[in-house]
Amino acid sequence: MSPQELDVIVRVAGATLLLTAVPITAHGDRRLAVTFLPLALCLTGFLAGNTPDPALRLSGVAGHLGYVLTGYAAVFLWWFCLAVFDRNFRPRGLVLAVGLAWIVIASADRGLFGPAPLDWGLSRLLVGLGFVMMLYLAWRLIRDRRGDLIDTRRKARIAVVLLLGGQLLADLIIDTVMGFDWQPQTFSLLQNAAFLLFTGWLIFIAQTGAVRSDPAVSSLPLSIPSLSPEDVRLTERLRVLIEKERVHLDPTLTFNRFVALMGGSDRAVRRLINHRLGHDHFRSFLNTHRLIEARRRLADPAHRQDKLIAIAMDSGFASLASFNRVFQDAEGQSPGAWRKASMSTSETRSAVF
Repeated sequence: MSPQELDVIVRVAGATLLLTAVPITAHGDRRLAVTFLPLALCLTGFLAGNTPDPALRLSGVAGHLGYVLTGYAAVFLWWFCLAVFDRNFRPRGLVLAVGLAWIVIASADRGLFGPAPLDWGLSRLLVGLGFVMMLYLAWRLIRDRRGDLIDTRRKARIAVVLLLGGQLLADLIIDTVMGFDWQPQTFSLLQNAAFLLFTGWLIFIAQTGAVRSDPAVSSLPLSIPSLSPEDVRLTERLRVLIEKERVHLDPTLTFNRFVALMGGSDRAVRRLINHRLGHDHFRSFLNTHRLIEARRRLADPAHRQDKLIAIAMDSGFASLASFNRVFQDAEGQSPGAWRKASMSTSETRSAVF
């Protein structure tokens, strides 16, 4: 088999796998598909043009479209990585701003704003922005690693940082030493295969944590045939910590401290919260119970005059911004709007009776 034939097989098979993976990813988590669909399209465009042989590249409108999409692949890969490890991830705030900045700069670098920006050296600016994105991803993945309750995903966090960081560093060295136009056949084949394997691995990781639920601790039975005596003890201890000691109201509570309070092994506590309660991350578990407290306070007439920041802090949230974000994701409306609707419903019921 000639290198040209192998090149075509890798690129066509890769594009097919990417596009067929879209419905699989959407079935596991529709939120995840929002970031994977544009990534699949961008990587397909990347595969269509990432070959040193001009005769094997797409030409015309399709070729130009693939070339443009290639410039956006990095930002959508960044967002997809964040979404894989955080089920509540949304491109917003600074993350959204950096992503949009990349898209604008990449568009200019691809000639969408005319020929003038092509001489500005925007590719080097994108390399710098890529390092910023990589550093943020590394910070997020390492910071949240301890509280990740899914073993496969928790163990993969460091590997993702090392692999992506290594790829970025290798590309920077090659671009600096060999130039941006250096593209031998073997390098292109390895690059295409590496991107496909890495993306497929991310999809696998995403599917390991696709099923989750948010039941309340009070719904847990104390005795289930499948539970061992140790699990029953931990379940009761968990009930005490949440319902009586209310440890979730402490905004500084860490997973390490929680395990110590539970009096069980790290693995047993993870299994209880993940397998029995359906939470994929310790933060999700805490936020579920903090939201229960927040809803109670928002609906209580005695707290009608309390400011939202006071309710947020009293419910265990570290800041008003995080409270607003978590509440909006859970209820589909702001805490203020939810309280207003709750108070109106209460007043209506009082008037009827």
